[in-house]
Amino acid sequence: MTAQRPLKVSSAPAGLAGRVRVPGDKSISHRALMFAALAEGRTHISGLLEGEDVLRTAEAMRALGAKVVREEGRWIVDGCGVDGLKEPADVLDMGNSGTAARLLSGVLATHPFMSIMTGDASLRSRPMGRVSVPLGEMGARFVTRAGQKLPMAVEGTGKGKPLHYRLPVASAQVKSAILLAGLNCEGETVVEEPAPTRDHTENMLRHFGTEVKVEELPGAGRRITLKGPARLVAQDVLVPGDPSSAAFPVVAALLVPGSEIVVEAVGQNPLRTGLFKTLKEMGASLEVRDERIEGGEVIGDLHVRAGRLKAVDVPAVRVPSMIDEYPVLAVACAFAEGTSRLRGLAELRVKESDRLAATVALLEANGAKVHVEGDDLIIEGQKTLPGGGKVQTHMDHRLAMSATVLGLAAEKPVHIDDTAFIETSFPGFVSLMNGLGAGVEA
Repeated sequence: MTAQRPLKVSSAPAGLAGRVRVPGDKSISHRALMFAALAEGRTHISGLLEGEDVLRTAEAMRALGAKVVREEGRWIVDGCGVDGLKEPADVLDMGNSGTAARLLSGVLATHPFMSIMTGDASLRSRPMGRVSVPLGEMGARFVTRAGQKLPMAVEGTGKGKPLHYRLPVASAQVKSAILLAGLNCEGETVVEEPAPTRDHTENMLRHFGTEVKVEELPGAGRRITLKGPARLVAQDVLVPGDPSSAAFPVVAALLVPGSEIVVEAVGQNPLRTGLFKTLKEMGASLEVRDERIEGGEVIGDLHVRAGRLKAVDVPAVRVPSMIDEYPVLAVACAFAEGTSRLRGLAELRVKESDRLAATVALLEANGAKVHVEGDDLIIEGQKTLPGGGKVQTHMDHRLAMSATVLGLAAEKPVHIDDTAFIETSFPGFVSLMNGLGAGVEA
C-alpha cells in the first residue's frame, strides 16, 4: 500500500505567475498504448502521460504480448495486430484507472483466451457491468464479484458478434470498449450515444487507418459505426496536454488575485473543453492562442488572468464534456458572485469516489454554502471562503487537486488527508503549482 501524503495548502498572496506544461492527456495516453499494441508495425509515442494509471496500461499491453519500451523520452510499441494478443501469464492490475479497465475489457472480449483484471481499492469498488453486459452480447463471458465489481475474469471469444447498442447513459468508456471489441468482429458494430462524448477513440481509429462513420441523430445524440474485422497500421502519436489536468492551474490562477499564467499545448477537442466554455460564461479571462493540429487533435496555449467570476447555470448536456472537472468547477463557483447550479451530476456518484458527496463535503468543510437537489449541485458563491478545513479525499486524485486549488484562494490553510494518488494522473503536480508561486507543504 502506498504511504499517505497529507498536504497543507496556504493562500498565495503574491499571485501565481509563469508558463507551464501539464502532463499528457490521460485518455489519449491510454488509447495510444492500446491502439499501438493492436496495430501492425512500430509506433512512436511522444508526450505520453507517465502517471501510475498509464504505466499500468503499458504493463498490461506488455503482458498481452506487445513490446513496449521507453527510450529517450518517448515510448516505442511493436504491435501484435488486431487479433494477435496473447494470453497473459498473470492477473492484469489496472491500478486506479477505470478508463484502462473498461477499454481493455473491450480488447480482451474478442481475443480467444482467459484473462483476469483487478485494481486498487478504489477501482475495485466501481461497477463494471456497464461494459460487461454489452460485451457479453458480443460473445465474451465475464465473471465478477458481487455488484459486478473487480476482480473480473474475462473469457474472450475469437471472432465476436457485431453489436448494435444504444448507450443508456452517455459514456466514452463504454462506447470505446464496444468499438475496440468490434475491431475483431465480422460485420458492423454500431454504438448510439444519447449525447456526444469525448471522441478520442474515433479520432485514433482514423489515425491508425480504420474507417469510422459518425452520424448526428435527432436531438443531441450520435451514431458511430465501425466495420470489422479491421486492420490497424502503426502511426506515430503526439499526446497533447490534458485539459482535465490543465483545469487545476487554470482555476487557481482565476481565483488567486494578481495571477497571470500560460498553460502550453493543451488539447482543445470540443468534446473535452466544457470547463473552459463554462469558465468563459462566468466571465473568466481565459484565452486560447496559437491553435494547431497534432496527431489528429487540436491543441492551443491557455492564457489566464485572475478576475472576479459570476455564477453560472450549467446544463446537464454538458456533463460528458467535463465529467472530471466538476469538483474544481464547484470550487470556482464557491468564489463566484451569485448562486450557481450544476445540473445532472448522477454520473459523479460512480467515479473514483462518490464525487458528488465528496465535493459537497470538501466545500462545506471550508465554509462554502452548498447543497444537492436530486442530481443538481447548488453553490452560493462568496467573495472569499474561510478555509481551515480538513478534506477527506477518499483516494480520489481530482478531489485532492481541487482541495489544493481551494486552499490557494481561502483565508486559512486547508489540510488534505492524502495526496499520494495524485501521481496517477498528474505526476509533479505539487512541484508545478509551487513553481507558479503556490504555497503547498508536505
